[in-house]
Amino acid sequence: MTPADGVFAPVSGAQTHWRALEHLYASAPINALFRSDLVIPGEGQSRITFHVEPSCYHAAGAAHGTVYFKMLDDAAFYAANTLVTDRFLLTTAFNLHFTRPIKSGIFVAEGKWISGRRRVLVAEARLLDEEGEEVGRGTGTFMRSHIALSGLDGYAGTARAGQ
Repeated sequence: MTPADGVFAPVSGAQTHWRALEHLYASAPINALFRSDLVIPGEGQSRITFHVEPSCYHAAGAAHGTVYFKMLDDAAFYAANTLVTDRFLLTTAFNLHFTRPIKSGIFVAEGKWISGRRRVLVAEARLLDEEGEEVGRGTGTFMRSHIALSGLDGYAGTARAGQ
């Protein structure tokens, strides 16, 4: 059944967690500097769509490496955190590969969980331009922190509401 049919499937616990993670991403103060949106389509997956504008450029007129890192790290992080429902993850290492310079436009960072479920998780992400060409790639290692997701305002309000 679809929303168009007027019938909605029940929301699973995993879907509630994913929506809460999306809300957590949107609530982070750093994201006021980046026009971006996170969608979690399924377990171990994430997709961040963002706009690169001249305010993100280095002196030579292309996006600064921090833009690559931010979007790839976030995409890999959120893909991994879909598998952890109680704790906030921390990035412990991240390898980044620049393929091509980024100019202005809409870019997508796709995250995918690779391995690990207990203390350390590994996830990768790739960065695509508007034509679907890869412009960067990264792999991160993420560790469970002592920070409870339920204690974070950006997560807790949405998870309690079941949205």
